[in-house]
Amino acid sequence: MSRKPSPKTLAAFAALQAADAVACAIPVKAIAEAFDRVEVPVKYRWLFPVVKGASAAGLALGAKFPPVARLTLALLTVYFVAAVGSHVRVRDSIPNSAAAAVLLGTYGYLAAQSFVAKDEAAPVTR
Repeated sequence: MSRKPSPKTLAAFAALQAADAVACAIPVKAIAEAFDRVEVPVKYRWLFPVVKGASAAGLALGAKFPPVARLTLALLTVYFVAAVGSHVRVRDSIPNSAAAAVLLGTYGYLAAQSFVAKDEAAPVTR
């Protein structure tokens, strides 16, 4: 974990989050069913496209501004901890929980990578 996430990696995950935001806004049948399974009240579902759209913007901006990438990746990790927790709380099946678990691991790894990586632009002081 000595390298920060590349701009291409951030752009790919920004596209994933943007597509997910659109899918939540429609909502796609599978996503609506997932919200039903984890008991997300209908009156709060409008928040998901907003949060996911904001995360897509944060990841896209993070390619040029590493602190924005670090913050966004850390918050996505927190979001997916809550998502996995929601699936566990209702005893959802493993296949239904897998995407949230994989994204938790992925964003957690990228967040850790971004905090551990040394910023090339930072001057070395002793």
